[in-house]
Amino acid sequence: MLFVRPGRLADLDALEHMARTAQPVLHSLPHDRRALEARVALSEDSFRAEVDFPGEEFYLFVLEDALSGKLMGTASIVAAAGYSDPFYAFRNDALIHASRELHVNRKIHALTMSHELTGKSRLAGYYIDPSLRGDAAAHLMSRARMMYIAANRKRFTPEVFSLLLGVTDENGVSPFWEAVGRKFFGRNFADIEIESGGRSRTFIAEVMPTYPVYVPLLPEAAQRVLGEPDSKALLAYDIHLEEGFETDRYIDIFDAGPVLTAQVDRSACVTRNETRVVHENHAAADGSTYLIAHNGADGEFRCVLGELPAGKEAGASLPHAARAALGVEEGDTVRCVPLHQPHQEEQSGEAR
Repeated sequence: MLFVRPGRLADLDALEHMARTAQPVLHSLPHDRRALEARVALSEDSFRAEVDFPGEEFYLFVLEDALSGKLMGTASIVAAAGYSDPFYAFRNDALIHASRELHVNRKIHALTMSHELTGKSRLAGYYIDPSLRGDAAAHLMSRARMMYIAANRKRFTPEVFSLLLGVTDENGVSPFWEAVGRKFFGRNFADIEIESGGRSRTFIAEVMPTYPVYVPLLPEAAQRVLGEPDSKALLAYDIHLEEGFETDRYIDIFDAGPVLTAQVDRSACVTRNETRVVHENHAAADGSTYLIAHNGADGEFRCVLGELPAGKEAGASLPHAARAALGVEEGDTVRCVPLHQPHQEEQSGEAR
């Protein structure tokens, strides 16, 4: 059984391996071991801390195989993006250029560097081991973060956002970076991606254009990828949409990837939440797949996938493996959210 839990310093070797092998780059996991150790220690402190409002907290989650103990993925939440330095993105504005004399009235899109996302909670650092098959593990790793946010509202802002990978070719070359970023940095996309620290470094403001970039002046290849997720990010894109995220007017300043935002109050993990009482499973459950989460003492958190019957009055009939992974016993309460909307389950076989 796979389950999600907070990362620990004991996971450092596995996390370092993920940091060095993950593609695209995981900003939440520095390549330097000392920096990575400090990041994991910050996460441990954040989970244990008493928090009344979001600040510099950082929450690192891992996906563990309960049978082997191997870590199969990671994801994180930044409580307040750009807490130390502003978080930068391009805002896609529509500007009107008009002339009464020439009978011209044109709406032109322009990209303006913005730090308006600074201070908002951000989902980040998503990675799944390539050996995992199927979409279930990806849903669990990604959406467990929203299960944690829904149960710990004071720790996060009312609106959260997520930045997805923009389009690159088979060699990792970004058409948008070649058209814009390279003109100012004079370096490869991958190099600056590592240096950027998750879009919160002062050199971004020092080097990137401060005046609007008019979209019609960009090469067609760059225009086509504005706000489009890379093929490797399509599953993550669909998972975010299922949770209730929507595309916004912002795009990534480096590869033009989409920025998705969600009001926590309107997210699936809030609007479809059910609190259920745990009891022992004596027979195979006949129902739907649910995200099942439990918040324990001292910042402990667990999340699994399980089959539950419809209706919270039926409780959470869980097998021993699921109860052990969650750290619960009969009579405890767990937070349950259907993994899919009914109409989405019916259409799950359709290709995107």
